[in-house]
Amino acid sequence: MLKQPTAAEIQATKLYQQWGLSDDEYELIRTKILKRLPNYTETGLFSVMWSEHCSYKNSKPVLKKFPTSGQHVLQGPGEGAGILDIGDGQAVVFKAESHNHPSAVEPYEGAATGVGGIIRDIFSMGATPIALLNSLRFGELTDDHTKYLVQEVVAGIGGYGNCIGIPTVGGEIGFDPCYQTNLLVNAMCVGVIDQKDIQQGKARGAGNSVFYVGAKTGRDGIHGATFASDEFADGKATQRSAVQVGDPFMEKLLMDACLELILKHPDWLVGIQDMGAAGLVSSTAEMAEKAGTGMILNLDLVPQREIEMSAYEIMLSESQERMALCVKAGHETDVVALFERYDLDAVRIGEVTESQQYQLWHDGQLVADLPVAALTSDAPIYHKAQTEPARIAEFKAMAPYQPVINDVKRTWLDLLGQSTIADKRSLYSHYDAQVKTNTVVLPGSDAAVVRIRGTKKALAMTTDCNGRYLYLDPKVGGQMAVAEAARNIVAAGGQPLGITDCLNYGNPEKPEVFWEFDQSAQGIAAACEVFDTPVISGNVSFYNEFNGEAIYPTPMIGMVGLIRDTADITTQDFKSAGDLIYLVGQTDTNLAGSELQKMLTGKVAGRLSGFSLATEKASQDCVLAAIQKGWVTSAHDLSEGGFAVALAEMTFKEQLGCRVQVPLNQQQLFVETQSRFIITVRPENQTAFEAFCQDQAQLIGTVSATPIMQVQTTESTVELSVTEAKLSWETAIPCQMK
Repeated sequence: MLKQPTAAEIQATKLYQQWGLSDDEYELIRTKILKRLPNYTETGLFSVMWSEHCSYKNSKPVLKKFPTSGQHVLQGPGEGAGILDIGDGQAVVFKAESHNHPSAVEPYEGAATGVGGIIRDIFSMGATPIALLNSLRFGELTDDHTKYLVQEVVAGIGGYGNCIGIPTVGGEIGFDPCYQTNLLVNAMCVGVIDQKDIQQGKARGAGNSVFYVGAKTGRDGIHGATFASDEFADGKATQRSAVQVGDPFMEKLLMDACLELILKHPDWLVGIQDMGAAGLVSSTAEMAEKAGTGMILNLDLVPQREIEMSAYEIMLSESQERMALCVKAGHETDVVALFERYDLDAVRIGEVTESQQYQLWHDGQLVADLPVAALTSDAPIYHKAQTEPARIAEFKAMAPYQPVINDVKRTWLDLLGQSTIADKRSLYSHYDAQVKTNTVVLPGSDAAVVRIRGTKKALAMTTDCNGRYLYLDPKVGGQMAVAEAARNIVAAGGQPLGITDCLNYGNPEKPEVFWEFDQSAQGIAAACEVFDTPVISGNVSFYNEFNGEAIYPTPMIGMVGLIRDTADITTQDFKSAGDLIYLVGQTDTNLAGSELQKMLTGKVAGRLSGFSLATEKASQDCVLAAIQKGWVTSAHDLSEGGFAVALAEMTFKEQLGCRVQVPLNQQQLFVETQSRFIITVRPENQTAFEAFCQDQAQLIGTVSATPIMQVQTTESTVELSVTEAKLSWETAIPCQMK
């Protein structure tokens, strides 16, 4: 074991700075909290627990703006995952997490362990995971390194999820130059639970035992939380040691063992928590803090797969597939026997105390002795300076973008081949979407749908965000991110219930970045109030920069909705020739931030306008009610690429064409105005539907058996064969990946 610097040497050399602690933070620890010099292990504990990734010290004041309660909320932020009531004594449990920095360094393991971590958050609540989703951002598919990242991230997600037997049912993949050196890998997991089985990560009861269960601890992932709270730059060493290594087969055993303990022996268990970011220290300290207790741990008892690990390494390791348990005194041998049946370590490493002190022993020495709250609730909170970026005023002053479209058909085909719009099947086909046979709507429609066995209910789920809109206007863009997620849920026949998020931004020390963060949070909060979709879980990922250049502000919204009757499940594909086609919502002329603007100019600019949350809610209410009344045969929300792209996507599966006449000019075919759907209605329901929706829906045409899309605009008529359109859409990504 290497000789560690003394407390005095740490102070003299300012070693703590390398671990992410500032001079002021170190002085706070030394003079106010400990009233002595922190030793090597203690300094390490503070460095990870006070990192942004664990303490949210820069983001907490902003996150408080989110609505977190509501009629369905059983558990909001603060536990492993959020929980919403879905009736009949059941609940849905879900959360999303980012694994951006690890995936940039080791894309396969970074993505795989991101999936593993979010699964543990779900079953730590007592829930059975039923679905995985993801949201990915890469640079353009024009260089070999980006193609490598795409291949490895997709392989990592598939490799972990497929092995553990949880279907990967949905997600989104976007491409933009700003993500070239800062990819985003956001993973989401959804589970179901009987409300009587809900668990919390609390270590209550002096004398109760603290257990370590799962895989052995190694040196992988040390300082992973600190690593995630720093930016990349040329010349700065990439910390491969901060990236964890996953074992999905071990995770499957751990999940099954933990769920058996929770569901069959609840009287043995007091609390349970995943060892995620900051590993053993975060899980145990947070369990004690939430219960108002203390803890004594003997690190010599921690199962280790490497020799001569220091207390610092044991506590900060982020080795995967591990959980911390608080076990009721007297049931220790029962718990050991249960985990032995799964060939898993289950070791009593300490006990709960009344003292509210966090004490660690190693090699017979007391190597850390500090108040539990010092690591958790007493972490500093910062109110960062904000400045509106100069670009915002420039965008607002710009004249509306007016593209020149000489060939509507060519433009339409080219848009279908844009990497963000094009078919992602060649990528997501690596994921098993049907394991457990509960997936009703597979990837490729607006939202995935998973049935809840033994009931008539199903869950609709989606991930969404368009960072370009937030780049132009963070507040309005934040509203749009929630609105699009809700439109996807509604188009599937679901009632939106709540959201989780991954808030991906640049360096919060920069006033311009923090302004983006605060503005977009205000937009998200306002939209959540309107849609009655509280924020029940999520995470913040800052420092997504390279050489000082930040990504677009990209707050990924993961939303879950309830379909009360599986008869209401709706997909985007045209079903029958003769069905009537309606456009729900009004179309404006704004092309700022659109796929068309990016395709024709190579950049996005201008002012977002014309978005109204009230209008959005009215459109969604109209469509959902019509679906629930049984009138709607297909529904698709309009987003990237606008009307023309959405219409084409509805023809592909069944190779049905359409004849439509729209009150739009050629440019408006590609406008991305929010609050719009294309839906189809059977002719026999026309009168009832039109009487109900009145001026919110406009009849524009019919579905045809001939696979030709004929679209008459206010200027001309364009015809495009479904086969030709689908070929452009289907082949774009495989061709670009070659």
